Amino acid sequence: MASTSTETFQTKQAPRTGWGSETQAEPGLLIEDHALLGDLHTAALVARDGSIDFLCLPDFDSDACFTSLLGTPENGRWKLAPKTPVREVRRRYRGKSLILETEFVTESGTVRVVDFMPIRKEGPHVVRWVEGVRGTVTMRSELRPRFANGFTVPLVSRRDGSSAAVAGPDALYLRGGAGEAPPPFESEFTVQAGQRIPFVLSWARPYAEIPAPLDPEVALREAQDFWEDWASRIQLPAEYQDVVVRSLLTLKACSFRPSGALVAAPTFGLPETPGGDRNWDYRFCWIRDSVLTLNALMRADLMDEASAFADWLENAIGGAPGQLQIMYGIRGERRLTEVSLDWLGGYEGARPVRIGNGAYSQFQLDVLGEFAAALYIHAKLLGRLPARGEKALKTLATRVSEVWMEPDHGIWEMRGPEHSFTASKVSAWVVIDRWLSAIDEFGLKEDKAPWVELRQTIFDEVCSKGYDAQRNTFTQYYGSKAVDASLLAIPMSGFLPPGDPRVAGTVRAIEQELMPEGLVLRYRTEDSVDGLSGEEGAFLACSFWLADTYQLMGRTEDARKLFAKLVGLCNDVGLLAEEYLPRERRQLGNFPQAFSHLALVNCAYMLFEGHKPAMRS
Repeated sequence: MASTSTETFQTKQAPRTGWGSETQAEPGLLIEDHALLGDLHTAALVARDGSIDFLCLPDFDSDACFTSLLGTPENGRWKLAPKTPVREVRRRYRGKSLILETEFVTESGTVRVVDFMPIRKEGPHVVRWVEGVRGTVTMRSELRPRFANGFTVPLVSRRDGSSAAVAGPDALYLRGGAGEAPPPFESEFTVQAGQRIPFVLSWARPYAEIPAPLDPEVALREAQDFWEDWASRIQLPAEYQDVVVRSLLTLKACSFRPSGALVAAPTFGLPETPGGDRNWDYRFCWIRDSVLTLNALMRADLMDEASAFADWLENAIGGAPGQLQIMYGIRGERRLTEVSLDWLGGYEGARPVRIGNGAYSQFQLDVLGEFAAALYIHAKLLGRLPARGEKALKTLATRVSEVWMEPDHGIWEMRGPEHSFTASKVSAWVVIDRWLSAIDEFGLKEDKAPWVELRQTIFDEVCSKGYDAQRNTFTQYYGSKAVDASLLAIPMSGFLPPGDPRVAGTVRAIEQELMPEGLVLRYRTEDSVDGLSGEEGAFLACSFWLADTYQLMGRTEDARKLFAKLVGLCNDVGLLAEEYLPRERRQLGNFPQAFSHLALVNCAYMLFEGHKPAMRS
């Protein structure tokens, strides 16, 4: 049996729970009421009430078999919880792992549900273990698969010692239970103190062999050893070590092991606006995340993961910079056609629920800068610039020389008209700057003069057209009066030094206009050019960027206060979504969000080791 040691966390502010705290069970499950399970191919979300509300099988980008988070229980879930009223719920991850322990306290006793996904060897499995802690508790297991993203009702039967649910290209097989063989999909059973009852759910194609039985004891021990061994490799900052470890474990769980890709989140359709239409599919890999990802992995000394991600990045993009996309599928797929799932009611009525992502075809100039910065970081990781990397950097610089003056959709993938976004022009400058740095550092035989001239031309235009001298601030796009959190790229990329008065003025404008509740909005929705309606919450990554910028400016106390506030927004098991609604004290957006956790990790290293990032993503 693996060790049951657990993490203990401290936070200064939390929405409804604290790290390692005990909280009362509450009706009305929120996004942050969920914990994450994963097997490095896909991930599941488990709610505080014992329900697996979201799971795509066999991979992140596959159709979901549990989708109640975006609809109702009729759209699929697996709830395993006491039948009688629950007085208290306590949750934690076991040590430095993704093995979740949830204790339910009832009047008659206490029961613990242990949930995990074994690190995949062949097909995917979900293991749920019921342990009696005190007294006697009557449990209910309600397994309701709905394939094709909550639409298809399967045929249920018995096959070779298991209960089977089959429809179309998917089959689920349930084994274990409280004595019946095979266990039914819906059952009630009694658990006494010291008793342990395992359930194993396995997926396969209906035409393939039924998965061999899994030994839950062995799987639990192997999962614990895997995660603990992986976490032991992490080089940690001086402070907030538990928080950083949990974020890195979350990021590892969002990685697709066969290719090295990192999904932005393992979910789709969770809203950025309450009841609104900003409901995107995040189960893809964004180039924009690449710099944050490489910085985080390198700082944590996770060089294998950094190299695997960089290799995926180069392979996905191919050899034509004119075909560069802002995002790719987890295997490098380019076509990510967006459709709406009309049968799903949406999280708290937020519709439409979308899969695929139409933004993949947008022109976003800033992506060229993200890619160039990632190539440069990878070269520094290797200590050399391979021929493929040199060619890619030069072709990116050439591409920038051709398109940098064109308007684009910007870092936030605006679905309205194109503009000359200031942050996009700064990213164009980054491409040329990193190319020039590579020429110097790696002794490339290249005439620098035209590139130096182009870098200066871009710099001069940004400082002229993207800057409001009257207000002493850079603006969201040329001719705009609005500010945008993406302007924090200016000091973090090296475009201007953090002590420049124009940086100070821009930071001051962001503080005054984009921090109504002490957290940073991406932009004011009344100034939005994204073509969508509704008000969104504070974008958590932007708040971490501001803490980074404070540190660069020498405002260390402000940086640490903001970082502590942000860490306090993590849910009881250390997870963050994309956004946060301060007035309602709740999280919004796809969950858990890699962008938020990447920004947290990089900020922690910056604040508590003092290293300047190569570039923020």
